[in-house]
Amino acid sequence: MVKFMDVLEAIKGRRSIRAFKSQNVPAEIVEKLIEAAHWAPSAGNIQPWEFIIVRKPEIKRRLAEAALNQSFIEEAPVVIMVCANENRSSQGYGIRGKTLYCIQDTAAAIQNIHLTAYSLGLGTCWVGAFREEEARQILKVPQGIRPVAIIPVGYPAEAPQPRSRRPINQIVHYETF
Repeated sequence: MVKFMDVLEAIKGRRSIRAFKSQNVPAEIVEKLIEAAHWAPSAGNIQPWEFIIVRKPEIKRRLAEAALNQSFIEEAPVVIMVCANENRSSQGYGIRGKTLYCIQDTAAAIQNIHLTAYSLGLGTCWVGAFREEEARQILKVPQGIRPVAIIPVGYPAEAPQPRSRRPINQIVHYETF
């Protein structure tokens, strides 16, 4: 049985992992990550996300190159490309759905993947720096579907320290800005 941890513990404990053990990530664990993403909130419950699971070394290598040569991507046993279905969102919400809601919705799904992975002892990294058209071609992503994030997934081979956070009183405003 899979044991999940407290949500705040996962939020505070999760780190961007860029070094992975060679240990395989079983398909049923990857399915748990997608299940968590699948339960993310979305505007109008449109659920505009699409997920591409990549395990083939050659495809991971090409994605790492498209991601400005971030080689740790290809070292992860599994890579998940999260895409936003702009067409689906625009049907419900027009241009705002296409340009904003589908991105917000996929971001929520991405965060669910990260937190669930951490709770299962996995490491992930949110990679948004990549040449989008190159990634689209590598993965044969059709027009109307936008690649949003590359998530390498694996068992961490590092334990980064927490990064500093701005104080709460610098980021919260009451009633008006």
